[in-house]
Amino acid sequence: MIAQLLEDVYVDQELGSEGFTYCLASGVEDTIHIDQVLEYNQDPDYLRETLFYKLTIEAQKRLVKTPLSKREIIRRLNTSATQFYRLVDQANTRKSMGQLLSLLQVLDCDVEIVVTDRV
Repeated sequence: MIAQLLEDVYVDQELGSEGFTYCLASGVEDTIHIDQVLEYNQDPDYLRETLFYKLTIEAQKRLVKTPLSKREIIRRLNTSATQFYRLVDQANTRKSMGQLLSLLQVLDCDVEIVVTDRV
């Protein structure tokens, strides 16, 4: 592998300053978003938020298919309507895993968590 010289690197304003673009001496140019850096480095906060996001999206899909009314789901969760809507908001990162798992349980889902050694 031939090392390529870095000619330029700058914060990319088109990404809302959430990434950077670099140019190599060969003329190759690419952009890297901060999420790629966080994922590559296995940032714990990023990984937690990604897991919550994926579980929330799955809950949203299940909500569309369930025969249960939202009122019944809220009753089974023993929560308020406001808290329910926060729970199903994928942008809300202040929910607990317990709340999310309870919602998925009410939606008749089994959730399995598998822990493995890193390779």
